[in-house]
Amino acid sequence: SILSKHFRVFYDETGSIGKRYRRQDSIGTPYCITVDQDTLDNNTVTIRDRDSMKQEIINVDNLIDYLHQKLND
Repeated sequence: SILSKHFRVFYDETGSIGKRYRRQDSIGTPYCITVDQDTLDNNTVTIRDRDSMKQEIINVDNLIDYLHQKLND
């Protein structure tokens, strides 16, 4: 994946999205990226921040820059 060239990534598709978020929260994953039908339709992903639980929808083309900025703040 394009992300694995820049970050340590983990792919998970088991269980419901809520269970996936909880599982990643428990191991300390700072950001979860959800790929869904919207990704296929309009090239966007949802990014969930572990600490605030805030979710943002961004264009896939901006994903690497977005994560670099968030992780370096």
